[in-house]
Amino acid sequence: MRQAEWTEMVETMVVVERGDRLGEEYRRRITEVYVRAFAEDFVAFSRNTDKLADAFEHMLLLERFYIALVDGEPAGLASLTEGDQTLFAPRWRDIRRHLGPARGLLGYVVIRKWFMAASVGARPGLAEIGFVATEPAYQGRGVATTLLRHLLALPGYREYVLEDIKDTNAAALNVYTKLGFTVYKRKKVRFARRAGFTELVSMKLVQDAVQKLW
Repeated sequence: MRQAEWTEMVETMVVVERGDRLGEEYRRRITEVYVRAFAEDFVAFSRNTDKLADAFEHMLLLERFYIALVDGEPAGLASLTEGDQTLFAPRWRDIRRHLGPARGLLGYVVIRKWFMAASVGARPGLAEIGFVATEPAYQGRGVATTLLRHLLALPGYREYVLEDIKDTNAAALNVYTKLGFTVYKRKKVRFARRAGFTELVSMKLVQDAVQKLW
């Protein structure tokens, strides 16, 4: 291995921790990773990621998020839920205070309708992985792969799903495929040209006991 490759690998040593075990002092930084990664999905509420972080900081249920740390700083995240578990507990007053009455109401309604509904077929023992994100400075350095391997090694689960991935997100689809996920559902998107993608892809993985050992 060349020295440059070895140095980069050492610099990108990733530690994965559940969000609530990191403590409330990490909440803001975790929220900032979240809003930067999905900022294009929130443009109807605000294009200012600081304002979005102000509005959303309170609502993340940290016990549902796993955080990839590099040198103690959040470099990526992913969520894991089962059954009717949710990821967020939004408060209308907090969102309105930072986004204003109209956009605040829109944000609150969208979060509750689209981000808090259980997936079709959700049940205990079936883990849904979502909101997989890596900070730009660490993309392509194995952060997402490390996060996903950590989730796939957690006890108590054999089946995993990843719902509604944009078909234009080739990097994510490639990572999921390498880890053994396969496509089981495709959903056409209305107004595809305006949305910037044509399909939402869902993937699943069923592990056996041997796979769990790695």
